[in-house]
Amino acid sequence: MDIFTTSTSQPREIPSSDVTILEGHTSEVCACAWSPKGSLLASGSGDSTARIWTIAEGRCNPDSQNGPLNVLVLKHLRGIKNEMGKDVTTLDWNGEGTLLATGSDNGQARIWTTNGELRSTLSKHKGPIFSLKWNKKGDYLLTGSCDKTAIVWDVKAEEWKQQFEFHSGPTLDVDWRDNVSFATSSTDNMIYVCKIGENHPIKTFVGHQGEVNCVKWDPTGSLLASCSDDITAKIWNMKQDKHLHDLREHSKEIYALRWSPTGPGTNNPNKKLVLASASFDSTVKLWDVELGKLIYSLNGHTHFVYSVAFSPSGEYLASGSLDKSVHIWSLKEGKIVKTYTGNGGIFEVCWNKEGDKIAACFANNKVCVLDFRM
Repeated sequence: MDIFTTSTSQPREIPSSDVTILEGHTSEVCACAWSPKGSLLASGSGDSTARIWTIAEGRCNPDSQNGPLNVLVLKHLRGIKNEMGKDVTTLDWNGEGTLLATGSDNGQARIWTTNGELRSTLSKHKGPIFSLKWNKKGDYLLTGSCDKTAIVWDVKAEEWKQQFEFHSGPTLDVDWRDNVSFATSSTDNMIYVCKIGENHPIKTFVGHQGEVNCVKWDPTGSLLASCSDDITAKIWNMKQDKHLHDLREHSKEIYALRWSPTGPGTNNPNKKLVLASASFDSTVKLWDVELGKLIYSLNGHTHFVYSVAFSPSGEYLASGSLDKSVHIWSLKEGKIVKTYTGNGGIFEVCWNKEGDKIAACFANNKVCVLDFRM
């Protein structure tokens, strides 16, 4: 069923009094992530820095916007003239919210404290890092690179533990299944499930006909979702080689996927688990994963949708697009309940742990924090 926003229920534009604009980056901001433990927001940019912003809890106070913002600048350059390739491409907080990992396009990963101190520099990749993730326990960091490999790093020892060289093209995404096993996807159309200590994939998923842009395990690690330039998303499990579901309702490449924080093993066990997919066809689609059927097509954007994120309660979904808009959708109704339009394409959106703030990072060098209340 297609859900369109109609004139009878015009979405409400978030007023500027509920928006904090974080300025300081000097190039497009391609990644943002809230600390799982509090009011810290990290952003990563093409200006060779990541930043850790301290965001006051409670409602945004527009009067304080001109005051000095509490921000730490994490510099990835050593001050050498014309030094290339230090764009911060990806970042991730550990589960305690005590350490921030950043990946850059010179192939280095770095680990920082919340005080902005550089704890470790991890060098072994020979190409840009496209994705990096902490395992839940926080003892390993996983990186996927353009050099076709994935590396697991031992964080305490500050050295690589194992390099996985299975793909024949750049590794586009990585995601932990549990503390010792993970999935990788690549431009070579393949998905591998790997395990620390094993020299071969423990599972190979074949079926995509194009680059696999994103892989994500569901909250319990039993289902893996993938999406591709072949215009499909697929759902797999470890018990069989063929996909469980082939989701074919999009009309262009699918760029990103997220599972809802609902269902068994989550904080919202009584709500059904659903999957969201974001596509270059300007839509976000919501899937019933048991049936492999479309629940909603969320139509409201007018350009590529790069990012989607579920609120912690699983009631709302935020989406960010190159059309410069963040839309917040009610999943019960399948329609936009709030919207915000900035001055640049949006590369990522994310919710804080309380579910009352959404951060969005923009191509015009800004990060915006939106107060959300219904």
